[in-house]
Amino acid sequence: MYPVITKLRTLAPAVIIAAVALAAPRVAVHAQEAAAAAKAPDTVVATVNGKSITEADLTLAEAEIGSDLANLPDEVKRRALTEYLIDNLLFAEAAEADKLGESAEFKHYMAYLQQRALREQYFEKKLKNAVNEEEAKKIYDERLATLKPEEEFSARHILVETEEKAKELRAKIEKGEDFAKLAEENSRDPVSKAEGGSLGYFGIGQMVPEFEAQIVKMQKGDLSEPVKTAYGWHIIKLEDRRQKAPPSFDQVKETILNSLAVRKAQEASSDMRAKSAIEYVDADIKKMVEDQKKAQADALEAAKKAKEDAGPAAPAAKE
Repeated sequence: MYPVITKLRTLAPAVIIAAVALAAPRVAVHAQEAAAAAKAPDTVVATVNGKSITEADLTLAEAEIGSDLANLPDEVKRRALTEYLIDNLLFAEAAEADKLGESAEFKHYMAYLQQRALREQYFEKKLKNAVNEEEAKKIYDERLATLKPEEEFSARHILVETEEKAKELRAKIEKGEDFAKLAEENSRDPVSKAEGGSLGYFGIGQMVPEFEAQIVKMQKGDLSEPVKTAYGWHIIKLEDRRQKAPPSFDQVKETILNSLAVRKAQEASSDMRAKSAIEYVDADIKKMVEDQKKAQADALEAAKKAKEDAGPAAPAAKE
């Protein structure tokens, strides 16, 4: 029964967007006023039959359906969230009137939702708070130190159907005609021709092998001989080659923090499982668990034996 709730929940934002979009021009008049200052969580936004909808409720609703409203202006999104919460209350009141909350099925569903909410709270309040920027920065610096320098290239190209046409255009460029203009007029690449053949910056592995093999041999300003690929014949002009800058800490900080939190969650899960009495009653699931444990034990034993057979490591040579 309750999977239907999820379907209705995903449908609700679409209905709200359609309704609110008609009022968007009028709502937009108040955009500046609505965005004026951060409001307290207990600030009342609307009431339904005497029950309050607060800023804190809007925050919860945005976490639930905000991605469905991502393309709406902030002030329209705010209105849509409010309408969603009004519907929530009205449908909840209707369900209570029909005593739908008294069934064993509903109580079981609510118990599941409570467990899920508590798990999420533990992750947010305990595990994510247990990681910090200092720890993330240390990991960033360690990874940065192991990064191998990578080159990236900026080039223009003209793609044509035949080698003869490629040679003809190359001769014109050699005589001083503008590469970008010739690309716009002749290239069969519909994307780059509008930019004068420009491909922007790209790294190793991003181009077809024949194209890349030519690029790595060129220096800034070089013009290639015709190059054959599966797409046709290319004339390539290398505009720049440089060391690719690694991402800054700020660019990857959240990713590292989240990965640290996930790692801590895995460690916490292993610790709690070790201290808990867990029994797999379903026969199929139980067999899968036992098979996995056996495979892991066999792998550890094989690794141990291989290490023993290899003997002690040779001592490092003295300088």
